[in-house]
Amino acid sequence: MTHATDQTNPSLTAHSPADLAAIDEAAAGPLADQRVVVIGQGYVGLPVAMRAVAVGFDVVGYDVAHERIDALAAGRSYVEDITAAELQAALGSGRYLPTTLDTDCKDFDFAVVSVPTPLREGEPDLSYVEAAARSLGRFVRPGCTVILESTTYPGTTEELFGPLLAEHTGLTPGSDFALGYSPERIDPGNRTHNLVNTPKVVSGVDTHSLERVQWFFDQLCDDTVAVPSPREAELTKLLENTFRHVNIALVNELAMFANDLGIDVWSAIDAASTKPFGYMRFTPGPGVGGHCLPIDPSYLSWQVRRSLGTTFRFVELANDVNSHMPDYVVRRVQAAFNDRSLPVNGQNILLLGLAYKRNTSDARESPSLEIAEQLRQLGANVWVHDNHVADEQLPAGSIRRDLTAEVLAAADGVVMLVAHDDIDTDLVAREADWVLDCQAVLPACESVELL
Repeated sequence: MTHATDQTNPSLTAHSPADLAAIDEAAAGPLADQRVVVIGQGYVGLPVAMRAVAVGFDVVGYDVAHERIDALAAGRSYVEDITAAELQAALGSGRYLPTTLDTDCKDFDFAVVSVPTPLREGEPDLSYVEAAARSLGRFVRPGCTVILESTTYPGTTEELFGPLLAEHTGLTPGSDFALGYSPERIDPGNRTHNLVNTPKVVSGVDTHSLERVQWFFDQLCDDTVAVPSPREAELTKLLENTFRHVNIALVNELAMFANDLGIDVWSAIDAASTKPFGYMRFTPGPGVGGHCLPIDPSYLSWQVRRSLGTTFRFVELANDVNSHMPDYVVRRVQAAFNDRSLPVNGQNILLLGLAYKRNTSDARESPSLEIAEQLRQLGANVWVHDNHVADEQLPAGSIRRDLTAEVLAAADGVVMLVAHDDIDTDLVAREADWVLDCQAVLPACESVELL
């Protein structure tokens, strides 16, 4: 089932500061009477909060991190997808309140929970979800709607989140208040697909809950897709990222074998990509990272093992391949230095790109960090260049370097890990003595070796 936003006001889907200002007058309508609380103001929650303000809701952005809220209150955005101008316009509208006080969450009509769900020693850590339920539970009232967005295993909404809310309210999900799940599909740095134009999967614990959840996201997104229950919605998110994880592992392992066989795997991938059906392009890399991979597939594997007593073999194999890609990159660096009769110990090795993803500042679970640590343990002088990643996220013992001809000439080896747009690939290929290109973005030349 799909629903479009109000076509009489196209600016509602443009997601810009100018649009926010333009709709301030219209926001005095019915949506301004609806209070929305978004718990978690990170890469997922902040775009939801901004979009809810843009369409006219009165929004509270709650987060326990004081430094985040201080930045938001000062109009400084730490999320690439939200500009400072857009944030400042939201604040100026008087309909966005960033806060660390959970009492500011009272009297809400809709609450969206977008908090982290990391892995701890291979098992899901739902402590943030549980804490959100405890904070929010005090303010749940008859007729309101609560939506969980955090990625998790099937059953979380109905078996954990809902009962926790009920425990703190004495109210029953479904009959007293609406409860549903809608998986996030935020892709940081993606300039084509965003919260507005990416179809939003929605669900509810009963028919009325689904109607309320779908109505809310119909105001924010161009299209919504309803599924039978929260379990299907929870599985949808895990399926999407497991699909990516498994296919990335396939090409990563293929790249290793192809190199040993003397075959250019990148040429084969380019050729296969010309097929207009039955094939989807995936490319090798130094590993996987971020807030989705490899975490989400492990949630699914954990649930299968816990509930059915068996292993999800595809996920386990993909985890094994992808988690060892940093080891493979380091072995390739060692082999290249051996070919020149040089040890890694004492050499200057420049790593280009530390974030887990191109054109973002997010270094969570980034394989680049593991590669840097392994090279440091081998005795290398690890230099890093990434204009997106903050100093506090740099690997221990590494030194930040500007990307200049002088730095490249002084480096004994260069590893292209993340191909940010601001990295001058021509300069790297021209000035570096040897480069391992893990992304196949450098011009072909004698000094460049592909992963």
